[in-house]
Amino acid sequence: MRRVLIANRGEIACRVIRACKALGLETVAVHSEADAGAMHVQMADIAVPIGPPPAVQSYLVVERILAAAQQHGADAVHPGYGFLSENTDFARAAEAAGVTWIGPPPEAIEVMAQAARLN
Repeated sequence: MRRVLIANRGEIACRVIRACKALGLETVAVHSEADAGAMHVQMADIAVPIGPPPAVQSYLVVERILAAAQQHGADAVHPGYGFLSENTDFARAAEAAGVTWIGPPPEAIEVMAQAARLN
């Protein structure tokens, strides 16, 4: 692993970027138009705009995030928490695109979702 795309924003993205840098990994931040000047964007080695401010038009668009990973040579993706971290389709799409998924396997995410529905 050499370069990690962080598919999140704000403080969680900053924490992941710090951890990656401590491990000697390069980082790619994605951001909406509204977050172009955000701290996680400034901290990352590479910053990629992925759309307008509404999260459903930027941070939640799997295709844009994976395209950013491929275009900028990220060989891994970290979803942070919230947003796409519990999205099995995103985890599977990352794996199918040949990008290492840093998070629980899709099967574990499904089990967690089933358990949450039972409670």
